[in-house]
Amino acid sequence: MLELTLVSAFLTGILGGAHCVGMCGGIVTAMSFQASGRQPFSFQIAYSVGRISSYTLAGALAGMVGAAAFLSEALFPLQQALYLLAQIVLILLGLYLAGLDQTVLFLERAGGAVWQRIQPLLARVMPVRHAHHALVAGALWGWLPCGLVYSVLVSALASGSPTQGGLLLLAFGLGTLPNLLLMGWAAESLRVWVRKPWLRRVAGAGVASLGVWGLAQWFFR
Repeated sequence: MLELTLVSAFLTGILGGAHCVGMCGGIVTAMSFQASGRQPFSFQIAYSVGRISSYTLAGALAGMVGAAAFLSEALFPLQQALYLLAQIVLILLGLYLAGLDQTVLFLERAGGAVWQRIQPLLARVMPVRHAHHALVAGALWGWLPCGLVYSVLVSALASGSPTQGGLLLLAFGLGTLPNLLLMGWAAESLRVWVRKPWLRRVAGAGVASLGVWGLAQWFFR
């Protein structure tokens, strides 16, 4: 079951590329191009390693919190509720990516307070001139409020395990990697491409289908 969930998290990262480019495009562009010109590709890798490390840590923390629901059989209904919530959030995320619903944005607003404290730290390492600074910048960037990330964090919470929660966010982060690396090298053209309505609808339908599949597994087990 975990293997299927990891695949779903990875696919969510890939299919959510339109949201990633729109949400993080400005940050990627600012990091990729500075006064001295385009940065080396190694910096892009460092950004992504830092970002995905933060995702993995957040997933492990969410799994640790969710583990409390697995300590007693009396809490079994809570386990089930968390699983169902994770699938519903995936469906809402798919609808958001397709431009049909914005309910999932409340998750981004919920993380705004944390980002207000982290954002000044990111400003301190800009402009990035060394690879280890890029790693730190990426790690801070990983805490940017994002409905896409938070939707997978709900699944990490439902996993009830720090290890599984961390693996889920690691798989998701690896799924986002191709889009954001490409964004660093084809910023404006890629941003125009992912804004195409048909592409957003296809991506949204793909993410929503993962949630529908998860619900179907629960109802017909």
